[in-house]
Amino acid sequence: MNALIADADAVSQRPPSSPKHYFAIINGAAGGGRCGSRAEPALKQLSEHGIRSDVCFTEGPGHASELARRAYQSGVRHFLAAGGDGTVFEVVNGLFPDAASDPPTLGILPLGTGNSFLRDFGPATEHLAQSALTEGEARPIDVIRAKHRDGTMHYINLLGLGFTAEVGALANRLKALSTTGYVAAVLARLAGLRYPLDPIRLDDQIEDHRDNTMLVFSNSRYTGGAMMMAPHADLQDGRLDVIRVNRMSRFELLTAFPKIFRGTHVRHPKIEEHTAARVEFLNPREQDVMVDGEVLRLCLLSLEVLPRALKVMTPC
Repeated sequence: MNALIADADAVSQRPPSSPKHYFAIINGAAGGGRCGSRAEPALKQLSEHGIRSDVCFTEGPGHASELARRAYQSGVRHFLAAGGDGTVFEVVNGLFPDAASDPPTLGILPLGTGNSFLRDFGPATEHLAQSALTEGEARPIDVIRAKHRDGTMHYINLLGLGFTAEVGALANRLKALSTTGYVAAVLARLAGLRYPLDPIRLDDQIEDHRDNTMLVFSNSRYTGGAMMMAPHADLQDGRLDVIRVNRMSRFELLTAFPKIFRGTHVRHPKIEEHTAARVEFLNPREQDVMVDGEVLRLCLLSLEVLPRALKVMTPC
């Protein structure tokens, strides 16, 4: 590891300007607390391949966002997030909205429990992620801006309402079990299955006022580790993939669920796929929202795609 710094402001004295020099944000609590011990040898190995890093460890929820924001404002444009999807979510929300006018580059070390986003580019392994940093390319991807009653946030994976948010809330309490924990959460939430009503408008044209089992607004394909929620999502097409699961019985949902691992669940007659560059919530209400592995209590107003607003290091 080239350097260990305690404050992002220190980077302003020597801002990384090379694609081989990153500001690394490490969430030591990720992966059941194992990320901290795994990060040092991973960064040392990257250093041996010419990748230098200025390093900050997070100290609690929201700190990754603060570190990323201060570093970006000081001139840093190459970032490395070490942790899970939640760590990446925080870093992205530190970069945006400032980064919308000057896209930064983000590398990811999947050292957390959930690493769904990277699966769009291949297996979410530490080895492949390191190869992306040393030999890969900076690929521009879309970022989603979500406006809610209390402000704005950004995400790059997916946002879910209804059943998926309820499952996410429980799965976060079972993180140590990884994908097994997610499956257990699905089975547990089936017992209290509900059908919420969230009227939406797609691209200022199509309105949908039906109740549903869940709604998912995907930028990338995977969730919960290996589940292909939106099999046709494209990170560069300027569109959200909207997955609507209409009213299903417990039995129907239970039998359809295993197909999500292959992405064939979307063939079910009660599951619909749509795309949109903008989504408006016509009857905003406060509810649980699952976004990039985190569950937040929000009153959503709209979602909007920011085309190719972030560059992510991916394998060639």
